[in-house]
Amino acid sequence: MSSKPRFAIIGCGKIAARHAREASKQGFLVSVCDIIPERADQLAGEYSATPYYNIQELLAGKDFDILAVCTPNGLHAEHTLTALQAGKHVLCEKPMAISSGDADKMIVAAEKAGKQLFVVKQNRFNPPVSYLKKLLEEKKLGAIFQFEMNCFWNRPPAYYKSTWKGTKKMDGGILFTQFSHFVDLLYWLLGDVASASGLRYNCTHKGIIEFEDGGIAMLQMKNGASGTLNYTVSSHQKNMEGSLTVFGEKGTVKVGGQYLNELEYFSVEGETLPSLSKGNPANQYGEYEGSMSNHDKVYASTIRSLEDPALRYITPAEAQKSIEIIEKIYAASPLLG
Repeated sequence: MSSKPRFAIIGCGKIAARHAREASKQGFLVSVCDIIPERADQLAGEYSATPYYNIQELLAGKDFDILAVCTPNGLHAEHTLTALQAGKHVLCEKPMAISSGDADKMIVAAEKAGKQLFVVKQNRFNPPVSYLKKLLEEKKLGAIFQFEMNCFWNRPPAYYKSTWKGTKKMDGGILFTQFSHFVDLLYWLLGDVASASGLRYNCTHKGIIEFEDGGIAMLQMKNGASGTLNYTVSSHQKNMEGSLTVFGEKGTVKVGGQYLNELEYFSVEGETLPSLSKGNPANQYGEYEGSMSNHDKVYASTIRSLEDPALRYITPAEAQKSIEIIEKIYAASPLLG
């Protein structure tokens, strides 16, 4: 693409602010859309964009190249399919969808329309995560035999009040909304899951959400490694940890911090402790924090990939894999109580 791309955003909630900033910085933000007019008007006013109040008006209005889908999880597939069929590229927030069947429809629709489908998985850009990926690709850890992934966050009752969050239909579960980034990294770093077992529970959000607020999954990977995924949104008052520890025959590495943003432990045969860049801070949403704010890198990759899809940092098929793994975990993990 010879000139800067024109972006539109559908869904003017909290994450839309990150998209608006990068769309206007790296391209042109021409339109925004939300079924709540006040939200659309406010975001449009901040960026001199045109507001719309439903997707049909948006697609019939000011022309644009890429639609950033920032609506509730349960609407990602619908809005992506509508935009692709209208001849637009799509940048879809995580999760790509809340069913692998819907994700498959999105992939097929993109191929049929001859348009690109991009999915936001910004934690792949965290410096220690990228470094661990390099170590694994270069076989520096040898055979991987065990891992432990911990996702210990906090989401207060206020987070779920008067919103789609916490509902099976629009949210899907905390592995989709809070921790799909972590599942994506598990797949990206260690490959696919062969089998899963586990359990789920709701300890501090009973009557507030329609699914678990925590769980434990035991995973056997296709590469022979085995490990656990421990996750919760009941960490007291604040996010505690987001980590992945990998145990190999030639080394052990733990990427930790709250958001997989720190190299916490490093012991690798023949390697010295690297000096890594700090990376971006976490996304701030008032009463809670989200994952690392790497949307600048997501947008840069998206724009590069319009010319050459081979430059994508994640393919739609890879994004679909994390959905399949979540479905496998949920199917094998009964909800207690």
